[in-house]
Formats: sequence, structure tokens, C-alpha cells
Amino acid sequence: MKKIRVIIPAYNEEKSVNEVINAIPSVVEEIIVANNGSTDSTAKVAKNAGATVVSEPRMGYGYACLKGIDYISSIKERTDIVVFLDADFSDEPECLTEIVQPILNGEVPFVLGTRIKKLRDKGSMTPPQIFGNDLACFLMKLFYRSTFTDLGPFRAIEWEVLKELNMKDTTYGWTIEMQLKVIKQKIPYKEVPVPYKKRIGVSKVSGTIKGVIFAGFKILFWIFKFSFKK
Repeated sequence: MKKIRVIIPAYNEEKSVNEVINAIPSVVEEIIVANNGSTDSTAKVAKNAGATVVSEPRMGYGYACLKGIDYISSIKERTDIVVFLDADFSDEPECLTEIVQPILNGEVPFVLGTRIKKLRDKGSMTPPQIFGNDLACFLMKLFYRSTFTDLGPFRAIEWEVLKELNMKDTTYGWTIEMQLKVIKQKIPYKEVPVPYKKRIGVSKVSGTIKGVIFAGFKILFWIFKFSFKK
């Protein structure tokens, strides 16, 4: 049996993190909530729901994901697959089995849960999100011949491959950095369509002007940075 661990970055998600944890299929070995400086009871709720909680006080989505990776690196137990998903219950945790299946089948080492339009709830993505997402995918196709159609947070990757990617981004560029490194290193990948719901609470990125601007900047930064690398 493959050992699957889930990393959930969380900042002030006390209203939703319990729902997310409880909806994750039992095939998962361990759920790791990376508490990213929350000022509410996110950590307590997550722990009570049965998750392992690690603390990352430095604010940033990437910081939280890296903390989860550090935790997995520190334990003696084997890990074969790592799944990332958000704590706001916009992803459908039940779809985890579908996302990891291509890896379990030996097809690819990286799978992206793609938020296709017909499976998205109305209003689940803001117009700036949709525009930025489509622009990033267009640029990846233009510069790197990528077939990615989304930058969705719900994704699964083989643990050994994840370590080789040597992830660096600490904030908004985490998802696209991973996808660009997968492309540049010619790692086979696959997209699996998944539903996407209106999140519980307010988005810390798309819900603020600052978040939208910084996320857009980071996405473009990584795309053009890799375009100059051989």
C-alpha cells in the first residue's frame, strides 16, 4: 500500500478546516495542517479533528507548504505520495482518490486537480482569478508548450519527485513554481477535472486588492524567470 500524506496550509480557517479534514478519504496515512500564523482557533480545531498540526508563523502560502514538507522529511515513516489542498473547503476532499489514482497506476508522478468551468460553482472564482489563471496557462503554453489548463491548489505528487523539485517560493507563486519545474524537468503529468465550490470565509488572496496584485506579480515573475533558464 502506498503511504499518502496530505498537507493543508491554513490561515484563520477555524470555520472550515474541520469540514475539510473529515471529508478526506481514509486511504490517507496522515493529514498535516500547516498553521500559518492563524489568530483564531484553526490549530485547535485541526488537532481535535485528528490532524497533525505544525506551526509556521511566517506569513505565506509557500512558507506553510514548505513547513509541511519539512515535517514529512523529519519523520521516520515512509511517504510515497503527497497531496496538497486548501483549508477553506473550496476543494472537494473526496476527489483525492481520483487525483492520486494516475500515480498509483504508474501513469505519471504528478497530477493536478483542474477546476474546469462546468464543475465550478458560480462565484467560486473571481474574475481576476479567472483572468490571471487563464493568462498564466496561456503563457506557459506559449513559452514552454505546456498543456496545463489551471493552477489549482488540489494536487498530488510522488514524494521523491517533490523533493527533487527543491521548491523555493514562500508566498503566492508556490503553485506555478511547482508546475514550471515539472515542465522544465520533463516530468510526466496529468490533469483530473475536479469540482470547485465557493469557499467558507473570505479569501486571503482573491478577496483583497493587495492579494490579487501580489499573486499576479509572482505568477508572472516565475514564468519569465524560467523563460531565461536553459
